[in-house]
Amino acid sequence: MKAPRPSSAALRRRARLSPYLFTLLAFILFVTILYGEDFSCFFGGQFYDYNRPYLSEQVSFQKKGEKLAFSVGEAEGGCDVFSGRWVWDEHHPLYEEAECPYIHPQLTCQEHGRPDTDYQHWRWQPHGCSLPSFNATLMLETLRDKRMMFVGDSINRGQFVSMVCLIHRIIPDGRKSIITNGSLTVFTAKDYNATIEFYWAPFLLESNSDDAIMHRVSEKLVRKGSINKHGNHWKGVDIMVFNTYLWWTIEPKINILQGAFADKDKDVVVMRSEDAYQMAMKSMLRWVKKNMDPNKTRVFFTSMSPRHKKAIEWGGDKKGNCYNQTDMIDDANYWGSDCQKNVMSVIGEVFRKSRYPITLLNITQMSSYRKDAHTSIYKKQWSPLTPEQLADPVSYADCAHWCLPGLQDTWNELLFANLFYP
Repeated sequence: MKAPRPSSAALRRRARLSPYLFTLLAFILFVTILYGEDFSCFFGGQFYDYNRPYLSEQVSFQKKGEKLAFSVGEAEGGCDVFSGRWVWDEHHPLYEEAECPYIHPQLTCQEHGRPDTDYQHWRWQPHGCSLPSFNATLMLETLRDKRMMFVGDSINRGQFVSMVCLIHRIIPDGRKSIITNGSLTVFTAKDYNATIEFYWAPFLLESNSDDAIMHRVSEKLVRKGSINKHGNHWKGVDIMVFNTYLWWTIEPKINILQGAFADKDKDVVVMRSEDAYQMAMKSMLRWVKKNMDPNKTRVFFTSMSPRHKKAIEWGGDKKGNCYNQTDMIDDANYWGSDCQKNVMSVIGEVFRKSRYPITLLNITQMSSYRKDAHTSIYKKQWSPLTPEQLADPVSYADCAHWCLPGLQDTWNELLFANLFYP
């Protein structure tokens, strides 16, 4: 039996609706194209799902029963160590600021007058399991005759310094040293013939910000396909921890040099930050695949370190930021609203296609809760502050870097867990 034909009135209504529907769909398509890179902000989230089982994807191609390099055990089944909550712990911090002479003055908050210490006493507790306790002896014994290197910007330098502070206490005085030569800083544990190193490369690729001290330039320029310039210093490393994010998001566009810095007439192309970042991620993965043996070397990548520049994101004063914040954000679903041009989605897209087992240290959400842990105004100021700034501390609070001891020690506890108990 045939279905009844629609009435003439229904046909007229449908005809009247069609142009409006077409116009609406066209408008939505136009807005999506025009504002696609910021569209996720309109919906209060980002395109990339940070909570997906990312680590299992990265090592899923391993043969059954095959262990990653340096692993001594296995994590509890089904446990995502990056999903959890912060709990108060009197046994934290694992070291004191005053007893670690290696902390950069940009991160010594107590020395620079921070009046509270609560930010030091929180421990990360994954849901359904626990992190293995950080064992400095195991770390040093594992590093015997080996090199561990952190590569990236000042955020990664903070993680490097944290690692040094976590292990240096068990090394006798006179049996350890730290030397900086240009972009490379090397901490040596002499009795172990082991080094923990930091290499300054904020873009990973060659750039005009590669001077570890004089890197503040008005117009940043990154050279395409130039990772080998820095990569020559990374060869032979046994445990590698990459990080690059912050410098790619300072501006919405990045100047990309097609030729060489020595060229008289420079060929420069302007790219969207996320496109340029994707280019860098692909260069990094190609370099790792070509130069590192996954049977002997472990490679990590630390995800986005969040900034707390807008207090309104967590219900605070619309003119405030991380300044004077001594409590963490207690909303378990909090992600903030700083979409950062969806750069994090690039990590998910590029890494999922990688056939090299890079482990993502997904510290983004756990760190997003910690608006209390930034250096804020309690750090060395590289330039004299004006009277106007001094009268308004919010104006010069550093909401990108983290006090030590503090949050970045937890990043290294997660690194320890994923290195030995993947």
